[in-house]
This record gives sequence, structure tokens and C-alpha cells, in this order.
Amino acid sequence: MTLLVTIRVALKALGRNKLRTALTMLGMIIGVAAVITMVALGRGAQQEIETQIQSAGTNLIRVRAGNFRRGGVSMGVGGAPTLTVEDVEAIRREVPGARYLAAGVSTRDQVIAANRNWNTQIEGTDVELPLIRIWDVETGVFFNPSHVRSAAKVAVLGSVVRDNLFGEGADPVGERIRIRNQSFQVLGVMAPKGTGGFGQDQDDTIFVPYTTVQKKLRGRDGTNISGITISADSPDNVNPVADEITAVLRAQHGIPPGEPDDFMVRTQTDITTMRSQMTQTMTGLLAGIAGVSLIVGGIGIMNIMLVSVTERTREIGLRMALGAKGRHVLWQFLVEAIVLSLVGGVVGIGLGFGVSESLTRVLLWPTAFPADAVALAVGFAAAVGIFFGFYPARQAARLDPIDSLRFE
Repeated sequence: MTLLVTIRVALKALGRNKLRTALTMLGMIIGVAAVITMVALGRGAQQEIETQIQSAGTNLIRVRAGNFRRGGVSMGVGGAPTLTVEDVEAIRREVPGARYLAAGVSTRDQVIAANRNWNTQIEGTDVELPLIRIWDVETGVFFNPSHVRSAAKVAVLGSVVRDNLFGEGADPVGERIRIRNQSFQVLGVMAPKGTGGFGQDQDDTIFVPYTTVQKKLRGRDGTNISGITISADSPDNVNPVADEITAVLRAQHGIPPGEPDDFMVRTQTDITTMRSQMTQTMTGLLAGIAGVSLIVGGIGIMNIMLVSVTERTREIGLRMALGAKGRHVLWQFLVEAIVLSLVGGVVGIGLGFGVSESLTRVLLWPTAFPADAVALAVGFAAAVGIFFGFYPARQAARLDPIDSLRFE
């Protein structure tokens, strides 16, 4: 008996009881659909994390001022005045791998334009920030070194701020806005950037020279800053550059060996690793649940195949009396189990795609469909069919033809 004939016989046997066949495949359909959906959600979340991390800038290193306590209350990271403009210059001078640097001083305030107002983040920074974060200016220009040196009252708006103060898509270049009753000229509007690595809206920001925040908004004429944003010269050099920055800052601050840093240095790698581990843990948990569904589906196939062997005992005996070998019977039942698994797997893949697409459209959850997930689902479905179908097939192949013909 050829394989083609075996497949035809197996398909006819499955077609004789369509409802039972469909119900048997249902467990496999649900299991494979769950696998596809979980993998799509996990991969989509991973890509979303990578996109958010990349949107913050390339080869990014962040330095934050340290913590200090006031009356027993910890003020948190960035609270201590431990970073200065001299630190920025020392890093620029002594760390060749630090390609771009931008000092940072931020605050939050109400901003007014004509009869509109908006509460937003005021980000005091330097001229190299757009290079660090690969962020284009949509209209107008970013401020220049002379604006920083003179603490000029100029501002570059994020697109969300522009939309709320001047109207969606408006061109506010040359207009005036007020921050703490001081008038600022709008130089430009940044291109939309989207959500940042920690969920913040990067477009809901106004960028001004950090010296302007120090002198005009905070009322301080000192050199203290709250952070430094740095771009390493290559992805492979991020961690070495971060280590060099740490060494330079410890020397700048006179911190003796063994004493803790009074600042924090963080890289995008740290953030990516943390978020990826969280995603992988959740994906693994969901995949485990989906795997249980597949196993349950496989057990269902085995149960139905065992029932089928019992129901078709006389048929098996007749076939063997007419010359069919044990291996032919084994192959017939094994093919039936594999067909149940594969057809259920294919339908499950379609259902998984549909569920994932629905989650994206209705709940706005990011999903991605890697080709290896489809191959994995099909391969796993076939493996389940072979594993759980082999025992019933072997039981059928071992039946004695004479006893089978006498079976009632």
C-alpha cells in the first residue's frame, strides 16, 4: 500500500464522522491560535520597546545628579547639586568616545500663548541634543551656541505643545510665548517623536538653552545642572564610554576609592535589558499557558484515536485478512492523527492571526508576526500528532486479525 493510498484511506475515515473530527481538532486549533497570539504579542511588545529605546537617541548615555536628604527626607535622584558645566567640559576633554554632549536642567511650568495656555515640561539643554537623539526640526531652527552663551529667551516647541498653544499643524515660528511672565521667541518646532522609553510623551516638551533655565526661570546664576545626555561614538563603545565617564566624574568630584558615586550613569542597554527581561518573562508565562492548551489538544486526539481503534476493530481485522501488514495499519492511524493536528494547526494559525489583528485594531496592542513562529506552530502541531497518535496506531497495528474479525 502506497503512502498516497494510506492518506486517502485516512481522509475517508476522518470524513465519516465530521462532527467528531471537528471537535477533536478544536483543541489543537485553540492551542496553536494561543501560541501564535502569544508570540505575536510578545514580539510586538519587544519591537515596541526597541522602537521607544531607539527614539530616545543612538548610543545614549545619561548622567544624573545624585540624591541628598533634607530633614531626613530623601530628595531622590537628581536632587543633589553634584553635576556642573565643568563636568561636561571634563567629559568632552577626557573621554574621546563621547561624541556629543548636552547639559540638562529641566522644570515644569504653565506656558501661555495669546489666549491659550498649556502645562508642559521645560527642557533646558544644549545645541547637540538633536544630534544625540536623532531628532529633526520640522519647521524653523534649533537654538545655537550664542543663544546658550547669552541665556537667550528662545524656545523650540514639541509638536504636542505647538498643537495646544497655536493649533494643530500651525507654524508658530517667530511668535511669542510666556513662561513665568517672561516672553520667549519661538525658533522652531521639533518633528513628532512619540512615546519615550518610560512611556513619557516626548513631544509634550519645550526646549530652551539650559543657561536660560538656570538664570531666567530658576533664578540661579550658578553652574549646577541636573543631568548630562551623551552619545557614544559607536554602539560597541557605549559601556566602555560609560565606564570612562564614571572615572572622570569621580576624579572631578574628588570621590576616594571605596566611596559611592554622587551621580548615576545609565545606558540604553540597561533600560533595554530591564524592559526585555520583563517582556520575556510575561511572554514565557503566556507561552506556557499556550503549551498546556496544545498538550490538552494532543491528549484529545489520542483519546479519539483510541476510541476509533475500538470502533474499527472489525475493519482492521478485515484489512489484515486481505493482506494488509501491521505497518500499513500503523501508518493509516498515524496519518489520521497527523492530519488532525496539521489541519487544526493551519486553522489555528489563521485564528491566531485574526485574534492578534483584532487586538491591534481594538485595543491598540502592538503585535508582530515572525515567520519562525508560524513554522514553530506547524512543526509543533505535527509533533503533537505523531507523539499522541503513535500509541493508538501501534495498538491498532498489533491487533490479531482473527480476534478482530470476531469482535462485536
